[in-house]
Amino acid sequence: MAERKPFLLRMDRDLLDAVQRWANDDLRSLNAQIEFLLRRALQQAGRLPRTTADEPPTE
Repeated sequence: MAERKPFLLRMDRDLLDAVQRWANDDLRSLNAQIEFLLRRALQQAGRLPRTTADEPPTE
C-alpha cells in the first residue's frame, strides 16, 4: 500500500455533509469516501499515476 500523508482539508459545510451522507450509504468512512471520489475523478480525467491505478479502490 502507498504511503499515507495526512493533510488538512477545508470545505463548505453543506458539501461535507453531503459527502458524509454518501459515505454512510456506501459504508465507508468520510476519509475513505473522499479518497474514493478523488481517485475516481483522477482516473476519469486520465491523470491517475500508473502505480496508483493498479491498486484496488478503497471500499
